[in-house]
Amino acid sequence: MATAPYGVRLLVGAAVTAIEETRKIPQTILTYPMTVASQIAHLVMKMQQDVADLVIKGDEALESLFPPKDEQPEWATFDEDEDDAPSAPTAEGERLTEGRFALFSGGEPDADSTPAPAPVTKLPSATVPEIVEELEYESLTLAQLRARLTSLRVADLEALLAYEDATKSRAPFQTLLSNRITRATAK
Repeated sequence: MATAPYGVRLLVGAAVTAIEETRKIPQTILTYPMTVASQIAHLVMKMQQDVADLVIKGDEALESLFPPKDEQPEWATFDEDEDDAPSAPTAEGERLTEGRFALFSGGEPDADSTPAPAPVTKLPSATVPEIVEELEYESLTLAQLRARLTSLRVADLEALLAYEDATKSRAPFQTLLSNRITRATAK
């Protein structure tokens, strides 16, 4: 079979490619927005990286020309600077709250921390409400207590609140119990 001239083969090849690409248009149209979006995102991230590289080079050049001073600003204070700072407010030697981790701690000290002072209990052991022992209230975290509140009667909630007020006086626990009593009595 004789071969067609180069120009004819070129035109036939271009026509076949055009037909193939035309058949792909429905699929390409569906993926085109995502392709464009990913290319734009790639371009933006590349620009951000280039800008960050320029800033780093500028920082290095400025640092070599003007070395930084190791002075502490007057307005900055650090814990180690204030040795005689007042300690947390206490009531009869016990902290009123356990800080920002009170929501997650059951009051037990960590194994590697210094032991916390024993809680000051204003109630004699004979007047500890039965619900406190039944729930093992002393070992509950705030989240564990919250999970058990729905099953308790108002009288039990009030007993727990009175016990909390008389012993540890932890603000998050008091608030949780008070709010639950309010909701339970409103029903």
